[in-house]
Amino acid sequence: MEKKLQVFVSSTFTDLQEERQAAVSSILNAGHIPAGMELFKAGDESQKETIKRWIEESDVYMLILGGRYGTIDEESGKSYTHWEYEYAGEKGLPRFAIVIDDKALDEKVKMHGQNVMERENYPLYIDFKTEVLNKTSKFFSDIKDIKLAVLESLKENERDTSLKGWVSGKDVGNYEAMLKENHELLKELSKLRTINDKLEEKLNKENEIEGYSYQDVKKYLMDTSIDFPSDFTEELAGKSMSLLDLFVTFKDVLAIGIQNQYGMDQEDKFVFFRVAPKLMAFNLVEKIKVAGKTYQRVQTSKTGLKFLSMYEMEDFKK
Repeated sequence: MEKKLQVFVSSTFTDLQEERQAAVSSILNAGHIPAGMELFKAGDESQKETIKRWIEESDVYMLILGGRYGTIDEESGKSYTHWEYEYAGEKGLPRFAIVIDDKALDEKVKMHGQNVMERENYPLYIDFKTEVLNKTSKFFSDIKDIKLAVLESLKENERDTSLKGWVSGKDVGNYEAMLKENHELLKELSKLRTINDKLEEKLNKENEIEGYSYQDVKKYLMDTSIDFPSDFTEELAGKSMSLLDLFVTFKDVLAIGIQNQYGMDQEDKFVFFRVAPKLMAFNLVEKIKVAGKTYQRVQTSKTGLKFLSMYEMEDFKK
């Protein structure tokens, strides 16, 4: 019978929600069972006792280490994440860790602010990170790295015959009991997949710009340059500017809208005929036909307003 491993996923929480979701998704897709504190039901046991029990009942321990050390456990003087890592080691669980690389952490700080970096207990964080990197670990820079690391590590653990998994011939008393356990397991998997799919869909939609990630669209706008015509204003004539800077520079003009009617000034012509068509590729601006008129108007679309608000928030957090 196929062995399904229970994988305890450990990390700081608020700064690594997207990364945890990617790990849970990969574990489920590989046919195994994720376990983490956000999946547990409240009970009478203390938090640490609950964590201990779930680690002991798991087959594999996985750590996602970002830029934070986490909440300190007063009893051990270590963060809960650090304590979980060492407790799993004491119990003999196979442990593997994926650690954010420096460049990805810098990008995360730019996007989400200094709260994703450890400030209060930095020496403890460095000691923990050093300990983790001396054991089985890999670096990640994006979600794809996490998914790949999870799949590779689980493939290695599947071959470990000492790991019992959720369904093991050593624990199955009879065929009827086995079928019942499998049925309950599949029901639980179905619930987890449904929760995972909804969260992943919500997260993707919130960060998408016409099917592309915000960062991909931003990079395209930054890398695309447009030349000012030679008869433009003296300080700009013949010079170039990125499409991103142009969009931001003329955001107020585009918010009101520009009409291609007779007597357009030089600036409006430039924005209407040179800048706007490029922005239409991602539906950042839209062309609107004016009722009863032969001319048309281009103006910022809802998608464009969403992009600008994300850009301004990103800039505000720097």
